[in-house]
Amino acid sequence: MKCLARYAISYMVLVVCFVHLPLTDCLAGQPASEATSDHDGPAELPRVYMKTSLADTPAPGKTQLVSQADNLQNALDSAHCGDTIKLKSGSTFMGVFILPAKSCDDGHWIIVRTDAPDSALPSEGIRVNPCYAGTPSLPGRPAYHCPTPTNVMAKLILGKGIDGPIRLAEGASHYRLIGLEITRPEGDSGANHLVSNLHSGVADHIIFDRVWMHGTAQDEIKGGIQLGGDTYVAVLDSYFSDFHCIAKTGACVDSAAVSGGNGTNPMGPYKIVNNFLEASGENIFFGGGHATYTPADIEIRHNHLFKPLTWMRGQPGFVGGADGNPFIVKNIFELKNAQRLLFEGNLLENSWGGFTQAGFGILITAKNQAGANGTNICPDCQITDITIRYCSIRHVASGVQIGNGLSDNGGIAKDGQRYSIHDLIIDDVEGRSLGGAGNLFQLGTGKGAPKLQNIRIDHITAFASTGLFNVGNDVTNPKMSNLVFTNNIVTAGERGVSSTGGGLRNCASAEPGAGPTVILRNCFDSSTFSHNAVIQGDSRWPKDNFFPNKPSDVGFVTYNNGVGGDYHLSPSSKFKKAGSDGRDLGADVNAVEAALAGVE
Repeated sequence: MKCLARYAISYMVLVVCFVHLPLTDCLAGQPASEATSDHDGPAELPRVYMKTSLADTPAPGKTQLVSQADNLQNALDSAHCGDTIKLKSGSTFMGVFILPAKSCDDGHWIIVRTDAPDSALPSEGIRVNPCYAGTPSLPGRPAYHCPTPTNVMAKLILGKGIDGPIRLAEGASHYRLIGLEITRPEGDSGANHLVSNLHSGVADHIIFDRVWMHGTAQDEIKGGIQLGGDTYVAVLDSYFSDFHCIAKTGACVDSAAVSGGNGTNPMGPYKIVNNFLEASGENIFFGGGHATYTPADIEIRHNHLFKPLTWMRGQPGFVGGADGNPFIVKNIFELKNAQRLLFEGNLLENSWGGFTQAGFGILITAKNQAGANGTNICPDCQITDITIRYCSIRHVASGVQIGNGLSDNGGIAKDGQRYSIHDLIIDDVEGRSLGGAGNLFQLGTGKGAPKLQNIRIDHITAFASTGLFNVGNDVTNPKMSNLVFTNNIVTAGERGVSSTGGGLRNCASAEPGAGPTVILRNCFDSSTFSHNAVIQGDSRWPKDNFFPNKPSDVGFVTYNNGVGGDYHLSPSSKFKKAGSDGRDLGADVNAVEAALAGVE
């Protein structure tokens, strides 16, 4: 199933398809060979996609204007299903505001928004930025269009408390927030999340639309939205910035712009589309805590996931905590508990090691979680049916890690399998300068963990300094299964295929000095490694592949040392139409560019 009609749809239609429509709507008119109903390779796609247009969230009731001198909580409490609460633009509302439970339905939403006219905000489907709160630019971030900074938002700011300013009451339902700035006071340390559930309650049908959600430049705050056990939650066309935990002296260790996957109720579907998402720990993170369910049917598309390089010690303009300690950086996109997730058309930029992680662009590890006194609190955690396609990852210390591991208390996760990864461009993977391993892929199973299996990696273009694969599986485990690695253009790197450690107990080290073919045979009971162009590969690699001596032999339009090049194949490249499917080797660059149009 592809939301890209490469043969008959114009560039503009592709952009509209990616930004505005559920994936299933993008299939109309595509050739039958391009569309399947429910799977991408081995991975099942989401079964449910949220409908989130303004037309899908009607509020036909009364409108109430709330000024800064009014009591916003009273307005929320007294609102009826279908009402609109308009907050005076430029006003500040300080406190903790609870979205109360109402018996609302799909025909009667409660909208809480700025009173600025629609024409003062970006159109529906267009990302907002801090310019609309009167902030012309943010240092260290990509420039955004801001010809006339004007504050047309209403600000909700945390008063006293650990969580807030927005709390979701048990049963809160059918709320849409539009054109708001949501933050906390400068110098107020110890806040957890700007949006979270009240008393572990459960909410549903909550939409954040064109909001600026942020911390402050040097204070510690764990995150923006904590999804908890909620269902039908969407984050659209919004801007998240300054979520970070401080190394050594801080109270937290994990920060995320959007997080979830922990709870004792069904979770999902979720929709995270067309946002700028910034956090030092993980920009998006599912899992990592107590859960008896797995969040399902998750759509993550057309987002820019970014960490400012000014957060990296030694960089010009370095910004850390007020005490000089840096923010804790981990990975960009991380999963420990999720199923049926589509990750498509996203740009992932900047990650480095030096803390407890190795700076991966994507880290996916099905993992139980350690609790107190030797307990384990997520035996139902699993990672299954993950599709990652038409994305770009750039300037990271490590590429993609997929594995199944044990908790610190030896707890076993439920499962981890069925991954479809294709049409990615991964470049500027550099371990030495960014404090990581510098490998493109790390694949592994911890001793006694569920068997890692059913991974398809197809049509990617990727370059890394150290190696293509870092592999790990204890020789007492069953071998991993069903790795398909086909039609890719990659660098072998300095090490080619290497071991994650553990000496001779690791399948990748069981035969010292073995090359890639032997390591793949020792670690996987079934694998297909064919029709790849492995730059600087040698005779130890599987035979049914191509081994250009250097990148210039591939025939890229521009290689540029593997940093921001034009990775289209030139007409004279011998790797055009050389794939097992008759396509060019490597990523479909046109399709990736179309998916990413407007993301930056």
